[in-house]
Amino acid sequence: MDLEKALATADRIILNDLAFYGYHGVMLEENKIGCRFRVDVECGLDLKKAGKTDEVDDTISYEVIFNAVEQAFNDRRFKLLEALAQHIVDHLFGAFDRIDWVRIRIAKPEAPIPVVKGEFAVQIARAR
Repeated sequence: MDLEKALATADRIILNDLAFYGYHGVMLEENKIGCRFRVDVECGLDLKKAGKTDEVDDTISYEVIFNAVEQAFNDRRFKLLEALAQHIVDHLFGAFDRIDWVRIRIAKPEAPIPVVKGEFAVQIARAR
């Protein structure tokens, strides 16, 4: 699948600004006291049938996607946001055959770096 074309034109289910508390990071403080994370997820899948039938069985419930993201986020600790993001994508692909592509952004607004305002984040996009 051409990822750029898919991201530009495909139907998608979007979960934005999800908040989790976790212990991911390289620094010792992050592993001991943890911090907040913000996660945005876009799942590309064909939503035509659900749009016509108005039946949840013809799509993937937002709640079910959220639960899968939350489970993957809490599965284990990662040093890198990049690895955490890839793990969540892999989990979504494994759980839902209907998903053709995933774009995920993970931000760490309270990274233990002395910055007055801002956040540190990664974004990855993967196609099946």
